[in-house]
Amino acid sequence: MRVSFTKMHGLGNDFIMLDARAQTLPDITPKVAAALANRHTGIGCDQLIVLGPSTLADFRMRIFNADGGEVEACGNASRAVALLHGEDAAVETDGGVIHVSPTDGGARVDMGKPSFNWQSIPLEYAMDTQAMPVSWEMLTSPAAINVGNPHVVFFVSDTEAVPLDRLGPLIETDPLFPERINVNVADIRDGTINLRVWERGVGLTRACGTGACATAVAAIRQGKVTSPASVRLPGGTLQIAWAEGSSIMMEGPATESYRGSFEWDDFA
Repeated sequence: MRVSFTKMHGLGNDFIMLDARAQTLPDITPKVAAALANRHTGIGCDQLIVLGPSTLADFRMRIFNADGGEVEACGNASRAVALLHGEDAAVETDGGVIHVSPTDGGARVDMGKPSFNWQSIPLEYAMDTQAMPVSWEMLTSPAAINVGNPHVVFFVSDTEAVPLDRLGPLIETDPLFPERINVNVADIRDGTINLRVWERGVGLTRACGTGACATAVAAIRQGKVTSPASVRLPGGTLQIAWAEGSSIMMEGPATESYRGSFEWDDFA
């Protein structure tokens, strides 16, 4: 079976987009997702995105990380989906219904309201999620936020001095986080948030839209920046707006790289 795909990225966070509205696809399994995502023997991506019908919204977006695990939300992919769809839409995700609007060269996404309750992160046991009494070497007292998927945010003096490639996987898989966790380290200079992200199931990534949202919300709550906030990632900058009790609004670029097709049986 020949399957068409579109390769896209948001600030270097790249995706294989499969549209099950336009073609009938076999079941997506973790094995297939991981095989397609493999950069040596597959097409290569950080996330595989599958669009399909929905009874709750205009369509549904399923998200598979590079390790094949299915996750709830992806901010950068949401902008890519908006660009691919070409018009305003309500999109069902496992993290809730979001709203996307294409802009010139990118998209604006209503990511919904963040959650700070320890059970919704989720954490293994109750604690203050604005300044968690935990640490991993130099990384201490993170904020925990669910923005459709779970994040911890550490504010540090210099993000580049943090060995995130070593500490990221330790924190991601700590028993404190029963569904694993996305790890964000940020510093703030001249009002701009500089951010690096260890993404669960992916690793170090050039950009993470939900990580930018979680980090901006944490910084706004703690009075470190005002809304809207600029969040600079290795791949580029996103604008995040949020006020207490409201939805997170994310705006930034998205790009179509190329289109192609593959034989499904090669990866099944």
